Formats: sequence, C-alpha cells, structure tokens
Amino acid sequence: MLKKAIRVFLLIMGAFVGGLLLYAAAAFVLSRMVVDREEPVSDEITLYILTNGVHTDIVVPVRNAWMDWREVIPYTNTIAKDTLRRYLALGWGDRGFYLETPTWADLTFSTAFKATTGLGRSAIHATFYRRMQEGDDCRRLTVSHEQYARLVAYVRNTLKTDSQGHALYIDANAHYNNHDAFYEANGRYNLFYTCNTWANNALKSCGQKACWWTPFDKGIFYQYTP
Repeated sequence: MLKKAIRVFLLIMGAFVGGLLLYAAAAFVLSRMVVDREEPVSDEITLYILTNGVHTDIVVPVRNAWMDWREVIPYTNTIAKDTLRRYLALGWGDRGFYLETPTWADLTFSTAFKATTGLGRSAIHATFYRRMQEGDDCRRLTVSHEQYARLVAYVRNTLKTDSQGHALYIDANAHYNNHDAFYEANGRYNLFYTCNTWANNALKSCGQKACWWTPFDKGIFYQYTP
C-alpha cells in the first residue's frame, strides 16, 4: 500500500510539474509571436503601457476630443481628488486579489485559489497621473482617433456601469495611493486570462503591436523593447 501511495503521489507531482513547465513554455513561445501593428491613418493620440514589474496598465489621456473619462471614472472617487492629473492608467484583475492583497505578505491560499481558477469576481483599477515618464517600465505609443475609439469600447465593455454609463465604484476604502480607485468589472481572472492578457488584448483592440498570448507583463514589454 505504501509503494502504491508513493507511486500515485509521484504521478500527481509529475503531472503538476509537467503542467507548470508546459504553461511556462507556452507563455514564452506565444509571447514572442507578434501581432503586427496596424498602420494608422495618423498618429493623433498618445497612449502608454505601464508595468509595476508584474502587472500592465493601459494609460490614456483623461480627456480629449473623442473621450472624457471623467464622465465614467471621476476624480472624486480618489482620496486626493486632484483634477490636474492628465493621464488615467487602467488595469483589470481579480477583485479579491486587488482588494485583499495590498502586499504579497497578505496573499492567502483562498485568494490565490479563487484568482487562478476563475472563481472570483474581477475589477478595474484606475489611477490618475500628472505626467508619464518613458523608460523600461513605461512605453509610449500613438493611435488614430478611430483606433482609440476601439480601445475605449474595449475598456467600456469591461467596466460594469449604471444606467447613466458611470463605472460602478467599489466603495471598500481600498486604495493603493491617493490617486486611485477600484471599479466593478466583467470577466473572470484565471491562469489563462490574466491582467496582462487583458492588457495585451487591449493593445490588439486598437491595432497596436501585441503578443499572440501572454499571462505576463514581460511578454508585452518584449514587443516594445528597442
């Protein structure tokens, strides 16, 4: 019986390790396969992609001739309510992970299990910035107004909104800084559709260079490495 139990345990561990290796290999290979950028009619709007080393945000102007994000995501839901901030960073992810894990030390098995298996709800994290600084963690890109309209539609389809089109604010006293807020979102986070997969698909939606698929920020930024 002991030998049989050990054999079953080794088979389970082998399958687990094999699955992780297959996942890592797929993430590496597919993130190196390029979805080419559309040729825009004109470069009218500046966007950014921003990473904290794990998670990718899509950064848009707070307002321009084609979209005023203040009508959907107001400054008033942030602590500072700083109306001079001109950029809005948008990231999607697991709601429980966002709200219950301000640091890695706060991560629990329950939160991790729900996030990786798609059992949890999702949220949009919105952060206002005064300026963007290009570097290894922040890349600039430009789109036409038609491409930007497609990105706006993609984000708005992710956000849950009320009858007036306002994003549903998560009033849980959850903030990472004085200039951010969380909102209810559609979709389920899992191992195969992560925050970075969402950001990668956002780039695809507006005709920008992207990966075939990636669960990691490194795949996205690989495409934008000079």
